[in-house]
Amino acid sequence: MGDIGTQPTPERALHIRPAGMDALLKPVHRWVWADAHRRAHKLLRFAETEADGGRDLTRAAELTRDALLRRLYLRHASDELRHADMFRKRGRTMLASLSRRGAGVEANWLAPGERGLDDLNVDHENDDTLLAFLHLSERAAAMRFAVYREVLAGDPDTRAVFETILRDEAFHMNYTRKQLERVSPRKHGVRLWMARLHRVGKLYLRFAAAFAGVMGALILGLQYFVVLPFFALAAKHAERRARVPSGWTSVASRSFSFRSQY
Repeated sequence: MGDIGTQPTPERALHIRPAGMDALLKPVHRWVWADAHRRAHKLLRFAETEADGGRDLTRAAELTRDALLRRLYLRHASDELRHADMFRKRGRTMLASLSRRGAGVEANWLAPGERGLDDLNVDHENDDTLLAFLHLSERAAAMRFAVYREVLAGDPDTRAVFETILRDEAFHMNYTRKQLERVSPRKHGVRLWMARLHRVGKLYLRFAAAFAGVMGALILGLQYFVVLPFFALAAKHAERRARVPSGWTSVASRSFSFRSQY
């Protein structure tokens, strides 16, 4: 394939270290992954994301006119599908060994997996914009998987899965950068900044949606536990002031006529 980037090696994967918010949120990630049921369900969710990414990359390989990129996209798609199978097998193995207790909150917005191409329409992208997005996506995934590898010291089998996948993420991160510089030698920096802005916009939308959900639940809870009891007390108070007798009351007997309404 020529100079496409460094092949996945254990040494390169070991050099990937968490940075930025992923490093600061390591205690949160440790809490998220501590529950075995939540861990298993998150792995199954990761499997779905990886499989979706593999299908999108296969579509990208069909659309590109660059023969080298076509081979790389197909190689990348094969890796994503293999990752999906690894996550799926490990998640199912864990669930089979656990009781049927519920998984609780998965906290996907606190510890997401690889976003894949869920933020991008492959059919509407050029090679350079797609490579820029892929590079940032793979880099973010590598940082997150490095955190997961560190917090899963108590689960060596799941940690081994992330360790293996992290080697491929290092390769994906490097080949996308090299190919972006090849297909867009003068504007690759601009493409990366545009991709960053796109990701920031999508991150804001995710946060806004999550915040709206939390605020909606909070407002409904306040209405149910604070506002409605107030109106119930007000209604009881008005009833006592009106001195309306409660229950059934006797009505004096009257003679009714079948010939008239009154």
